[in-house]
Amino acid sequence: MSTATTAQAGATGAIPFDNSYARLPDAFFTPVDPTPVEAPMLIAFNRPLAEELGLDADRLERHGAGYFSGNVPLPGSLPLAMAYAGHQFGQFVPQLGDGRAILLGEVIDRNGKRRDIQLKGAGPTPYSRRGDGRAALGPVLRENIISEAMHALGVPTTRALAAVATGQPVYRDRVLPGAVFTRVAGSHIRVGTFQFFAARGDTQNVRVLADHVIDRHYPELKGAEKPYLALLDAVADRQASLIAKWLGVGFIHGVMNTDNMTISGETIDFGPCAFMDRYDPRTVYSSIDRNGRYAFGNQPGIGQWNIARLAEAMLAILDDDQDKAVEVANAAVSRFMERFQAHWTRTIRAKIGLGDDARDDDQELIRELLVTLYEQKADYTLAFRRLADCAQDDAADPALGALLEDPAALTPWLSIWRARLSQEATAPAARAEAMRRVNPAFIPRNHKVEEALNAAIDDGDFSLFAALNDVLARPYEDQPRFAAYALPPEPGEEIAATFCGT
Repeated sequence: MSTATTAQAGATGAIPFDNSYARLPDAFFTPVDPTPVEAPMLIAFNRPLAEELGLDADRLERHGAGYFSGNVPLPGSLPLAMAYAGHQFGQFVPQLGDGRAILLGEVIDRNGKRRDIQLKGAGPTPYSRRGDGRAALGPVLRENIISEAMHALGVPTTRALAAVATGQPVYRDRVLPGAVFTRVAGSHIRVGTFQFFAARGDTQNVRVLADHVIDRHYPELKGAEKPYLALLDAVADRQASLIAKWLGVGFIHGVMNTDNMTISGETIDFGPCAFMDRYDPRTVYSSIDRNGRYAFGNQPGIGQWNIARLAEAMLAILDDDQDKAVEVANAAVSRFMERFQAHWTRTIRAKIGLGDDARDDDQELIRELLVTLYEQKADYTLAFRRLADCAQDDAADPALGALLEDPAALTPWLSIWRARLSQEATAPAARAEAMRRVNPAFIPRNHKVEEALNAAIDDGDFSLFAALNDVLARPYEDQPRFAAYALPPEPGEEIAATFCGT
């Protein structure tokens, strides 16, 4: 039996596909097969995720180079490229689509949830717009690292199932090793998917899409009096909650275009994303975000802007009376900031150890802390982690002070904070432990990510990639052996810009 035949046999039953998106009308996608690569090699496989999906992890790992490169067709898969539009940096593009991604199909996981399995970098599609449809190794490893770190941090996100080196180059500003990434998501339906049909005046397929989204992600809305308006509200709430979680861990998406905003409320498309070191709401890492549109502190406003674009795309199905449709759409968009503030308030209160019993001065207490962290150029992640130690014992105050330009700058605030904490019944040790559960010790530090990527790209050394993934899988544990991974960059190690993976 030939190698290809053996691999094909091994594929039988490896993934039990059940492909609902492929049953939608033809306008939603274009069938396309992955393009085989020369010498695939499996470099990462997420066994726990495979098991969560109900897949045969042993078989997948054994034959993973063929499966996850696209070289071996998987029985039951219906490969397709999804059609969508989108606003990119505020400018509408009526047709984008999966230019280097191919949806293999869907599975029902062990919890009864439908999940997409998609290849990124598996070759050109009808939406590639003269691109090669391929991915370089660096962006594949970056998405693997950061998406799995986001999951460990408790932030809704797409997941990394596998990464394969292709054994052939891709050509960007220089010649780079190629790779294919296997991504898992609740779905890959985006705000831009609605925009694709709305821009064409295709109200029927806007409705078909909305019904599919409700069936898949929001079945509780089926009995609503106005299910499409309820869907708009539900998507807005999930996005508001997601962005609050991003801010809680210092994450900057970098490219919050409407084609990068999922209807499911998952973080998607980890291009020039990064985690903030020094606290500054104006922080931008993305090399293509020259005007700071997607800066750290702008993300809630952009979330609302994107929801407004979704409301526009759904306008024709929100109400038969278009004046009424505009009215209810505007009201839904206006509610976004109220929803975000509620989610963010819960997030930041937990980060500083406050319970649910809000007091009049709590908002000012939070504001003063953030202002001081900004003025003192403090590391965002470590400042909150050290604050958890301070909640248990004031002997930890100097360690927090060491993060500030003026070590005594927070001393008055700490006194007020402790007085406020004393008004609640929680014991100091229990409060500190609760704070450690929401204030990570480890994030994907940009300089550590780049170090791991450079070793893999330049030297074929994946050991730093593996080590970083292992540390980030337990972000809320101290892990003293790996303390260096928790530290901000030294002078000369700072990463000023991150880049798209196209």
